[in-house]
Amino acid sequence: MATEPRWKDSPPSETDAHHVSRFTGALADVTGARLAAEDFLRGLARDAPPSSPDHLDDVLLVVAELAANAVQYAPGPFELRMGRTSDGVHVVMCDSSTTRPTPRRFRPHNGGGGIGWYLIEVLGEQVSVVPHEHGKDIHVFLPW
Repeated sequence: MATEPRWKDSPPSETDAHHVSRFTGALADVTGARLAAEDFLRGLARDAPPSSPDHLDDVLLVVAELAANAVQYAPGPFELRMGRTSDGVHVVMCDSSTTRPTPRRFRPHNGGGGIGWYLIEVLGEQVSVVPHEHGKDIHVFLPW
């Protein structure tokens, strides 16, 4: 990981450095979360372009997987928080279930599924789950 910030002349303003979106937990909210993340990342890229073109897509994939898991396994509202770090992006998905995510076996003959958590763990440089009385927060730090 780089130790110096990579923005052009000055860091983005604090209002541009963080994003929060709240969703009801409907299936369409998976797309909504991805679009909210894309909007945040496009703004971030203007001041601090990703060090690899794949990083933007990786963050979007992680957000979509986290949102899909929230809709499927933690019925109810969820919240997406995103922020920049000196050399990456911090994604937090807050949902209503206290159950920790676990990898599932991939079963292509039963409709697929089972690779989302694996992708999150592989793409994230650091992944942690913090349960609390109202659900859990999943933190994923990704390169940018």
